Amino acid sequence: MNKSKQSGLDIDLGNRCSKIAFEWAKKTFDFRSAGSGNPLPGLDGAFSNVMDLGGVKIGMASDGVGTKIELAERTKIYHTIAFDLVAMVVDDLAANGLEPVNLSNILDVDALDAAVIDRLMEGLYQAAKVARVTVTGGEIAELGSRISGYGDGMHFNWAATGLAILPTGREVIDGSKVQVGDRIIALKSQGFRSNGFSLLRRIMNEQFGDAWHQAAYGEGKTWGQALLTPSRIYTPLIVDLIKADFEIHGIAHITGGGIGDNLQRVLKINGFGAVLDRLFEPPHFMRKVQELGQVSEAQAYRLWNMGNGMLLVVKAEQAEAVVQFAAKQQYQAQIAGTVQKESAIELKSRGMEPQTLIYHLKEKDS
Repeated sequence: MNKSKQSGLDIDLGNRCSKIAFEWAKKTFDFRSAGSGNPLPGLDGAFSNVMDLGGVKIGMASDGVGTKIELAERTKIYHTIAFDLVAMVVDDLAANGLEPVNLSNILDVDALDAAVIDRLMEGLYQAAKVARVTVTGGEIAELGSRISGYGDGMHFNWAATGLAILPTGREVIDGSKVQVGDRIIALKSQGFRSNGFSLLRRIMNEQFGDAWHQAAYGEGKTWGQALLTPSRIYTPLIVDLIKADFEIHGIAHITGGGIGDNLQRVLKINGFGAVLDRLFEPPHFMRKVQELGQVSEAQAYRLWNMGNGMLLVVKAEQAEAVVQFAAKQQYQAQIAGTVQKESAIELKSRGMEPQTLIYHLKEKDS
């Protein structure tokens, strides 16, 4: 059985469908003349797209919270899920060296609940404050039975689109400047972010039954509270690193596809690989889920960030300074590896059965 299907989702099929969608999208690029909003060429596989508007470079990215929303519905904790929404969008933009500035969101609900809406939007305000973006628009659509979810109360799906600017005199960070010997810095993740929740829910249900979110995890928390841990937003750190003139050659946002797939998006531009031998350990509850579900190291590192939410590729001589800069901004960072000439990623895992995982780089146009 394809391991990517064990989560209830076929990651490889998802990647193929995304490629199909983007190939159709690229056919529209000729609809706008140069400088009138046409996307810049050569950014296939990038975390966001960049348009040229009369010499001003504007980035755009869209994403959603996904099925992590069920955790909010189960726990009735609604004020943190916006951090997952905002992180998924703005951190994709920052991964290309852009500075996010605006966010628009679409909230689809089955039936309106003003109190829940208030908590969600309070969270969006707080997340936007951290990300330093303005929420410039949105839509709340009441769709009745087209939207479903867990238990009583308002059920919803939440997605957003973000806009970003490329500062004057800066270039898009796409991995083209990555060099052999560059250091790879990991930024610590505090939880699952918004990926791999189909497998999480299956494991929890098998272990604790339908009301698994109420089961005691420890540390004074239920499992629902632990798994709802909000995403850290890395954008402010990346924007400030760029403004401080650190030379960042590549950035990988570790979401769906894990470390292997997302780091490849940066390294394959020049056909390089990497050795990752000092990644962060996964949070305790993440490793515990892995143990409960007997999820292999390969599968865990394919679906989840395993404690590493963002990877920065920087000049070797600046690596320690970047780590120190991050610490001053209350981000945990450490040098996790080195870029190598061989076109494969060698990852020393730190889950329940530490081992070496090898990812052979895909072709540039795949």
